[in-house]
Amino acid sequence: MSGKEIEVYGSHTEHIKFHPYEHHAKYYETDQMGIIHHSNYIRWMEEARMDLMNQMGLSYKAMETMEIISPVLSIACEYHSMVHFDDTVVIETKMLKYTGIRMEVEYRMTDKETGELRATGKSSHCFLNRSGRPISLKRSYPELDTKFFEYANNEQAVD
Repeated sequence: MSGKEIEVYGSHTEHIKFHPYEHHAKYYETDQMGIIHHSNYIRWMEEARMDLMNQMGLSYKAMETMEIISPVLSIACEYHSMVHFDDTVVIETKMLKYTGIRMEVEYRMTDKETGELRATGKSSHCFLNRSGRPISLKRSYPELDTKFFEYANNEQAVD
């Protein structure tokens, strides 16, 4: 196992590995100075969160089919070093907090080739029904709550 995988034991004692998300920087993501424009990091964080949910067995598409949405409440990104066209960025995600109503995710972006830290970030989200009313996954969707809860607790145990 590489140092970038997270080992988690699921409820059925199967061994699950979560892989970090990788993004290959595109030319159109660059700005006039030839570096990746800062707004793209936020998109990459979203891509990494969707990828993590897919690995957890909770595709966002499936949640939308169940009429659950998870809007961003806040997002922050700190830039440590520049990403250039054609670089590959490895984005590690970590669930900092999960309550059944809200979740907070942390992101660490590094250069795949050098390991240099490129950016760090956090996002917080809530869960709403299609009408925009807050819902508790614990009460309304216990099967989803269990997956989030298990992942969040296993993340904390890895630290």
